[in-house]
Amino acid sequence: MDSLWFEIAIVSIIYALGNILMGHFEEQTPKIRRVGKYLMTLIIVCGVSAYFGRTVSMTLLSLFIIPLLYVHGYYLPKKKGINGWTGEPKSRYYEFRKWDKNIFSKGEDHVNQSQKR
Repeated sequence: MDSLWFEIAIVSIIYALGNILMGHFEEQTPKIRRVGKYLMTLIIVCGVSAYFGRTVSMTLLSLFIIPLLYVHGYYLPKKKGINGWTGEPKSRYYEFRKWDKNIFSKGEDHVNQSQKR
């Protein structure tokens, strides 16, 4: 068990479950940024494991749950009025993320222009 495959598997499982359960919080985040976040986490965890050992890297990975619980369990619901599990109301969440709230405007404009021709 001296290889880094264990760390790669654990980080990949966490990201897979995170994307399944919480992916709606990142729906307008560019895909390259999402992939970069995964790769950066993987590099950090594997680097820490290689230099300081598996126990330290798994402890560090476990500590990442603290900001997640704070943001989704306290900050979003109590401070912003956004459900930390569902991201609703969407308009408030999109405003918080500074995303375009009218997500269907581009598609409707395209349809309207096609119908006018």
